[in-house]
Amino acid sequence: MVSKTKLKASDRLRALIRKSDVIIVPGVFNAITARLAQRVGFQALYFSGGALANSMALPDLGVTTLSEVVENVVQITRVVNAPLIVDGDTGFGEAVNVMRAIQMLEDVGVAAVHIEDQVLPKKCGHLPGKMLVDTSEMVKKLLVALESRKRNIVLIARTDARAVEGLDGAIERARSYAKAGADVIFPEALESKEEFGEFAKKVPGVLMANMTEYGKTPYLRASEFGELGYKIVVFPMTAFRAMLKATEGVYTELKKNGTQIRLLPEMMSREQVYDLIGYYDFVKADDVALRKAKRILESDQ
Repeated sequence: MVSKTKLKASDRLRALIRKSDVIIVPGVFNAITARLAQRVGFQALYFSGGALANSMALPDLGVTTLSEVVENVVQITRVVNAPLIVDGDTGFGEAVNVMRAIQMLEDVGVAAVHIEDQVLPKKCGHLPGKMLVDTSEMVKKLLVALESRKRNIVLIARTDARAVEGLDGAIERARSYAKAGADVIFPEALESKEEFGEFAKKVPGVLMANMTEYGKTPYLRASEFGELGYKIVVFPMTAFRAMLKATEGVYTELKKNGTQIRLLPEMMSREQVYDLIGYYDFVKADDVALRKAKRILESDQ
């Protein structure tokens, strides 16, 4: 029920990058949250690997598979026009796995994917104990990804080197990834506004920042990142964490009082939900098909 534009998702994202000062990109974790984020007015969306794993009651340790990511992502790209950026973890394996990942994600309409330089099992970028692959291994993955794409998917190279090799190491790796051809560079878990500024001054190209909660990065506004030279700012887990807290409150209320009456002001009404999902578009399509079927049957009599 979504009218797709003629431009590929990747081209729409590239156009957005060219014309925007800074793009605020919220994390979405299923089709209905993606539809809601688009309705609010966001021009691009982000599918978090952490949110996917956590929604399956699993840790963000790279345990989700490529097929699980694709299965969830296709439900989103079918119902929204906003370009979707997907967390590709470490590329789901070695360079040959990256090749297949790029092809499958392009096939389901993904606009961009980021690949990181951690060793499997990977960890959340803001937790201790991360290990990195050699720079040459990451560059090989990027080159394979670039050679594999058919629809010009935006390739984002993420480096987790700040916590392992320091800021200078992260900058050195990022420059190598940019030289290899990555469209966007994503430094994970920088620890101050000054570090983001220094990184931006020393690394060429389009930059992306992660403004997650409870991590190493201080809370900065998207406009502040923009002033420092960052084009994309993702908020990967914000809605997901708020949803869990709200849902816990609902269950607690039901368990305690056996009624949802006090919760009604905090809910979307049935009509609001129907409007969001396009319920009446489906009803209308069914009615039109029924009328056509009756005309066909009547013409045979």
